[in-house]
Amino acid sequence: MIAHLRGTLLSKSPAQAVVECAGVGYDVSIAVSTFSALPDEGKEVALHINTQVREDAIALFGFLRRAEKRLFERLITVSGVGPKLGIVILSGLPPESLTGAIRGGDHAQLVRIPGIGKKTAERIVLELKDKLDDLGTGAPAATVGTTFQAGPVADDVLSALTNLGYKREAAQKAIEAAIAKYEATELTIRTDFDQLFRRSMQVMR
Repeated sequence: MIAHLRGTLLSKSPAQAVVECAGVGYDVSIAVSTFSALPDEGKEVALHINTQVREDAIALFGFLRRAEKRLFERLITVSGVGPKLGIVILSGLPPESLTGAIRGGDHAQLVRIPGIGKKTAERIVLELKDKLDDLGTGAPAATVGTTFQAGPVADDVLSALTNLGYKREAAQKAIEAAIAKYEATELTIRTDFDQLFRRSMQVMR
């Protein structure tokens, strides 16, 4: 099993990274929190890997922090939560907010994540609330649609939101609304992926 990759970051998007190791490019699924913390393309990167083996495919899921990988592995032990939904959950909330919501039984916070209904949120809390004490996640840091005038970072945010299951038109309006609302006070919102993503999520909620 592949547990760790260190190599050159060939490409990245909000849902995927390609890492070259010894001449082989590995396609790795990632969460938005991982994407926002990745270095520039062409730089060296190290990812903790969870390998999922099926009859027809081998899928790799990558994380910059070991604690985030462990959180992912706990999530996919919950009935009805597979690896793809696990990545969506980690993209929907920062790791520290997610662990806080689970420990505190905050179902309302969890059901705001696309793909998480009331019953799934209840199962996550019931099965994991007492199993996260060892996770010191710390502060964390697809299909790409056509561009719009908000800029390249906004394009990445739009891709991340559509990957999470939001409709493209609604996501684009949320991004534009977030920029309009916060640009005067948060001067880097057009150039900081994580900042724009979180503010757009707030607008959509």
